[in-house]
Amino acid sequence: MKIQCKGIANKSAKGEILDVYFPCIEYGEKRISSELQISNNLNQELIEINWNEEDLGKPIENVEGAYLKLQLLSNKFVLPNSININGLFSNIPNVVWTNQGPISIEEIDKKLHESKLNNNDLHIKSVDKFPCLTDYIVPRKVRIADTSRVRLGAYLSEGTTIMHEGFVNFNAGTLGSAMIEGRISAGVVVGNNSDIGGGASTMGTLSGGNDTKIFIGENCLLGANSGIGISLGDNCTVEAGLYLTSGTKITIFDNDVSKIIKAVELSGKPNILYYRDSTNGKVIAAENNKISDLNKELHSND
Repeated sequence: MKIQCKGIANKSAKGEILDVYFPCIEYGEKRISSELQISNNLNQELIEINWNEEDLGKPIENVEGAYLKLQLLSNKFVLPNSININGLFSNIPNVVWTNQGPISIEEIDKKLHESKLNNNDLHIKSVDKFPCLTDYIVPRKVRIADTSRVRLGAYLSEGTTIMHEGFVNFNAGTLGSAMIEGRISAGVVVGNNSDIGGGASTMGTLSGGNDTKIFIGENCLLGANSGIGISLGDNCTVEAGLYLTSGTKITIFDNDVSKIIKAVELSGKPNILYYRDSTNGKVIAAENNKISDLNKELHSND
C-alpha cells in the first residue's frame, strides 16, 4: 500500500521546521485532497512524503514524519496504537502557538515587542510541542466545547461530544459516539456509547512510564471524578469518585463466598459494576445490571 502526501512546512528564521500541515494525503484507496498553494514566503516550504505500509511501523525520525503520523491519526486513516510513534517527542520542537501561526521560542520576544508597538494583534494560545487539533483538522459530526483541550493526533469518531473540561491527547480517542467530560490520556481508546464523566481520569502511556494500553469498551460509564488504570470490557460502570489502579484490592463474591483479588485480574472483563462499600470502605466488583445509554439527541452532531 502506498502513502503519498503533500504538505506545507512553517519554518523559523533559521530554517528550522516548526510544523507541517498535510492537506493532501493518499492512503491506499482513501484520500483527502485540498488545494495546495505555497507563496514566495521564505518561511514556508513544500513537503512531499512517499511511504509504504512498512514506514508506519518505523520510529519517527524527523518533524515531517511526526506531523504526518499525527494527521493520519486525526484524519482517521489509522487507529490509535496501530502505528509506531516512538521518537515523537524528540523530533518535534517546542513551539509558541499563536493566532498568526507557529513561532519559534527564540523569535517570540521580538514578535511580541513588534505587536505591542504596532497593532497589539498577537495572541499566544500555548507553548507546547503539540498544537490544537482544530488548527489542522475539524472532524465531522463532532462537538468540542473547548478546542484547546484536544491535541493534534486525537482520533474522534462521529457522534463524539467533548464538554468544556474534557481532554483528549494524541494517539487516543473514541471509536463511536461518546460523551467526554473527563480525560482521555495518550494511548487510551473509548468504545461506542460510553461516557467519561466530569473530572474522570484514564491512566495513559505517558503516566509514570506506564506502557499498558488502556481501553474502555462499549456502553461503559466512568462516574464523576473516578479513574481507571485497568481496561474495562463492555457494559462496565465505575462509581463516582472511585479510582481503580492495577493493584487495587477488590472484593468479589462467588456463591456468597467473598474473595479478594487485584483489579488487574478483572482488566478487560465485561459486565462489571465497581463501587466502594460506604460502611467499610472495601472496593467491590459485582454484576452490572444497569447499562449506560447515551442521549442520542446529544450525539447526532449534524
